[in-house]
Amino acid sequence: MAHEIRIPSLGESITEATIGTWFKAVGDRVEKDEPVVELETDKVAMEVNAPASGVLSEQLVKEGDTVEVGALIAMVESESGAVNKTKSSSAKGADKSSSKSDKSASGSDKKTAAEMVDIIVPQAGESVTEAGLGAWFKAKGDQVEIDEPVAELETDKAAMEVNAPASGVLAEVLVEEGATIHPGDVIGRIQKGAKASGGKAETAAAPAASAKAPEKAAKAPETESTANDGTDGPMAPAVRRLVADYNLDPQSIKGTGKDGRLTKADVLAAIDKGTARVLTASQPQAGAKAAVPQQAEEERVPMTRMRKRIAERLKDAQNTAAMLTTFNDVDMSAVIKARKDYRDLFEKKHGIKLGFMSFFVKAAVLALREVPGVNARIDGDEIVYQNFYNIGVAVSAPAGLVVPVVHGADALSFADTEKAIAAYGKKARDGKLAIDDMLKGTFTISNGGIFGSLLSTPILNPPQSGILGMHRIEERPVAVNGEVVIRPMMYLALSYDHRLVDGREAVTFLVRMKEAIEDPSRLLLDL
Repeated sequence: MAHEIRIPSLGESITEATIGTWFKAVGDRVEKDEPVVELETDKVAMEVNAPASGVLSEQLVKEGDTVEVGALIAMVESESGAVNKTKSSSAKGADKSSSKSDKSASGSDKKTAAEMVDIIVPQAGESVTEAGLGAWFKAKGDQVEIDEPVAELETDKAAMEVNAPASGVLAEVLVEEGATIHPGDVIGRIQKGAKASGGKAETAAAPAASAKAPEKAAKAPETESTANDGTDGPMAPAVRRLVADYNLDPQSIKGTGKDGRLTKADVLAAIDKGTARVLTASQPQAGAKAAVPQQAEEERVPMTRMRKRIAERLKDAQNTAAMLTTFNDVDMSAVIKARKDYRDLFEKKHGIKLGFMSFFVKAAVLALREVPGVNARIDGDEIVYQNFYNIGVAVSAPAGLVVPVVHGADALSFADTEKAIAAYGKKARDGKLAIDDMLKGTFTISNGGIFGSLLSTPILNPPQSGILGMHRIEERPVAVNGEVVIRPMMYLALSYDHRLVDGREAVTFLVRMKEAIEDPSRLLLDL
């Protein structure tokens, strides 16, 4: 049975769309509700899913074609139809006995195919259309368990693992490390229920696995020195970069991942506890390549997808927005006193420490309500005023700067805000931030003060129109009631899009922030 794929309704004002990317080619197998094509309009990109499981039998339009809503763009032949066509083709010109033999063989093939389970690239969020295959944790012929990580993907926003959909043997590796892949792509196949013994699969995958045996044996002398380093296999790219950045000896860190592999959490925990051993110049990392000669002055390494995306977005913000920064300073005495007075009670009741960030998130919401332009965004020729407050908190993760979002910050208590920020910080350090954690922010706060920054001009996080920069607290002489006193002061910087926010509004925003921080009771009274 054939099923049609048509352009869905895209909203009242949208009558056509452009075919962006086909995720499947003619002849590829598709599952019901699996994305098969991406559409692009002047407002948004969206995916069209398969109406049924089967085979993509026809593609009626090409990538780049513009089509109207309701247009037929492809056909999917359901499984029963595809099987019947195969049987009909194989029986053509054959006698009854050979036909029976063909059907028997076809049934056997179907049974074999049913035992093979595809490893499919999962959806990584609305705005993520491709990823890079960072590393395979398993080799062809290896035993895998259901839900066990088998590969790592790197997107422009985060790293994520692909888990095994079934237990068995990794029979096929279809994509090499470093290749670009898309949601819905098949990157490997698992022989379901198969067992690997002595490095060889007791299935059809056994010949392929055994074929690699000499190659593995040949490489054994190189990897022998890493047998006791706690990794028992290749480190994931993110872990490898973290170890290299801190110049650590992986042998000094105990791995808690599958088969004893190191995880980012293991490395970060060892750094925090001080148990990770730092390599000296004469100590090469276990399993590392030969040291770069001392006369070498440069080293070239490819940019990660996340670093590329960060660079693109920051440069895009400078090219698109009319960015301007205004400054103010704030006396932190009242907040410091509140934290000191209620620190123990707060932690005892809520199980979380009272930090500075919850005060600033609450103060930002208060200021955004009074100056809604800072919480708005520009969409084409329109200004979109957002009546919700999703505050992004910039976090420096091992792979780069990420901005998880505290959704509905106006409705959260101080404790809930602190818990949300702490949870995001841990996920960022462990490399476990999801794409949804970083979407739909309306305003961003960046705290460069934790690194000692005295003053900075933060860059906007598109499409947002404002970002607040916090800085280090420094005791400085200030005039209070005609007297010079020493107070803990912090500079605040608001970068904003001057196309939408005027100087008066930007200054008003910072003044409201200053008033709320210097008198925290305003936060409770919503003043």
